[in-house]
Amino acid sequence: MASEHLTRRGFVYSAAAASTAALAEELIAQTTEAGAAGLPMRPLGRTGVKVSILGLGGAHIRQIKDDAECIRAMHMAVDEGINFFDNAWDYRDGACEEIMGRALAADGYRQKVFLMTKNCGRDYKMSMQCLEDSLRRLQTDHIDLWQFHEINYDNDPDWVFERGAIKAALEARKAGKVRFIGFTGHKDPRIHLNMLSKPFDWDTCMMPVNVMDAHFRSFQNNVIPVCLKRKIGVIGFKGLGGGAGVFIGKEGLTAEDCLRYAFDTPVAVQVVGMTSIDQIRQNVAIARSYKPLPAAEKKALLARVKEVAGDGRWEAFKTQLTFDGRVHRQQHGFPI
Repeated sequence: MASEHLTRRGFVYSAAAASTAALAEELIAQTTEAGAAGLPMRPLGRTGVKVSILGLGGAHIRQIKDDAECIRAMHMAVDEGINFFDNAWDYRDGACEEIMGRALAADGYRQKVFLMTKNCGRDYKMSMQCLEDSLRRLQTDHIDLWQFHEINYDNDPDWVFERGAIKAALEARKAGKVRFIGFTGHKDPRIHLNMLSKPFDWDTCMMPVNVMDAHFRSFQNNVIPVCLKRKIGVIGFKGLGGGAGVFIGKEGLTAEDCLRYAFDTPVAVQVVGMTSIDQIRQNVAIARSYKPLPAAEKKALLARVKEVAGDGRWEAFKTQLTFDGRVHRQQHGFPI
């Protein structure tokens, strides 16, 4: 009887895994070919929007110190086919939103991008403040996607729903100031699953997606299947390890290895931090040449990093507070 039970359980698990794999393959199959001056595109969940598989990270682009050069880099990214722009209320105390707003206000660039920024509030009042600040800085009357930022701590999901932050998001959407609502986080798939269990139809979910993730606190194995079944758009980030791209050079990995792997997962878009025009050109070239990875190549890549990925040493953002934003550490009483 026990053997029969285990066999049945194994069958159910295998069937679920097969179903998830089929959904992932279906999404990847919907990738459009890159045009002469474009990038491959994918549907963003059930939103009806198609986004470029490569997204521009709003925090890193401000590392270009010269304002004119920074704006020129963002314009070039759009001209090369990137239509997904990422930002957050707290990035460099608002400077990242401000420079992006200046870039998008010129020559109709705002109409060419799907603009996402993040709400750092956990209650109604701060959420509304974040919204109005972001709209002003980004010089726009609406945000295409507003995501709760850094759902990293066990009580974050409860706070969002019990303290009025979700009410603020719903009011913003009703007022036409926000089109879609999602959340982000980089700590633990268990916390993402808690957020997904709340009584809300999320449009998107942002999480670490990289070649190391499969072996440690895996968002790909635990969260993406839930999102696919519910047609929630998956947004990946930290594809190079976060921050300064710690994966590069480690275990012989290149930026191309890491990005090709990320593009080959069922993300709608992989957000990448780019700090120069040259980096934008390089990553655009990788995205433009994207083709599905042969199964054997993908398996070999995962096997290559398994030994060092299993303890999370290259994904310190999952285990260390130093990778969490100052605003959120302060909210939870951690040192900043």
